[in-house]
Amino acid sequence: MIVEAGRKAAKRAKAGPSAKPGKAARPRHRHSVYVIELSPEVLNEAKFRRANPDYDVTKPCVYVGMTGLTPEQRFDNHRKGVKSNRFAHEYGLRLLPKLYAFYNPMPYRAAMDMEVELAIGLREEGYGVWQA
Repeated sequence: MIVEAGRKAAKRAKAGPSAKPGKAARPRHRHSVYVIELSPEVLNEAKFRRANPDYDVTKPCVYVGMTGLTPEQRFDNHRKGVKSNRFAHEYGLRLLPKLYAFYNPMPYRAAMDMEVELAIGLREEGYGVWQA
C-alpha cells in the first residue's frame, strides 16, 4: 500500500506540478519551432525580397514559425488556410525537419525566442526567410 502510494507520488512529480491524481499528465514542454520550405515563386513578392536583401539563390526560401501543435499539424493548418500566414499558405511546399527537429519540444517562452533566433540564423546563412 505504501509502495503503491509512493509510485503514484513519483509519477505525479515526474509529470510536473499540473498533474492531478487520476488525470493523464500533459508533457511539460509541448511547443515547437518549425521551418516550411517555400516555393521559389515567393521571390516574386516584393515584400519577401525586401526582407531578404542578402538572399543566396543556392538556398531555399523558408517560413519559420512556432506552435503548440505538432509541426505537421501546424503545416496542415497553413495549407488549409487555418490561422495561416499568407506566404506559408500560398507557397508552402514541405516541412524541413533537419533545420528544427533537434530543438523540439520546448516551453512556450523558449519557443518564442527560438523562432526569432532560428529565423535570424537562417537569414545569416543566406536563406530567404519569412517569420511573422
